[in-house]
Amino acid sequence: MNYTAIAEAILFASGEPLTAEKLAEACGVTKREITPALERLERRYSDAGSGLALLRLGNSYQIATREEYAPFIKTAVELRRQTPLSAAAMETLAIIAYNQPISKAFVEQVRGIDSGSVVNTLVERGLAEEAGRLDLPGRPAAYRTTENFLRCFGLTHIKDLPPLPGEEVQLSFDSAADDGLDAAPPEGTL
Repeated sequence: MNYTAIAEAILFASGEPLTAEKLAEACGVTKREITPALERLERRYSDAGSGLALLRLGNSYQIATREEYAPFIKTAVELRRQTPLSAAAMETLAIIAYNQPISKAFVEQVRGIDSGSVVNTLVERGLAEEAGRLDLPGRPAAYRTTENFLRCFGLTHIKDLPPLPGEEVQLSFDSAADDGLDAAPPEGTL
């Protein structure tokens, strides 16, 4: 087995520092066996001139970018933040804004599709934030909009959001029949 590659994959997926003991346990080897694999990984990054480095933080290890590339990473992150929101993100943001505080499950129920990554993107961009836990089974995280949301949309307060259309604005099948409109499609058509 290539424990160097396995440790690299675990550290990459984790995104957080892991102790040598945890890495060894995950690889199914002893700490004594994982240490040379971590040393090989550290040399590989160094010898290849990689943009990545293996950091040693006490008895823990973490994959990180090299410090000299920080300005380029910062530029890339800023460019990403400046890209316009997708339709899915705008829809999710509206659901949060009008119903806050709400859980990801509520957003998914309204949208009818997995929305976890969209909510996470809104949090990354500073438009939504975690607002504690809801008093529901599992105590899910609650999300709300931020001051940055208000600033981006030119609002002073969340109460300044335009009102949602009421039932009187929406056409129902009953009102269509009352207006002399045929609510049912003509025979032979769908």
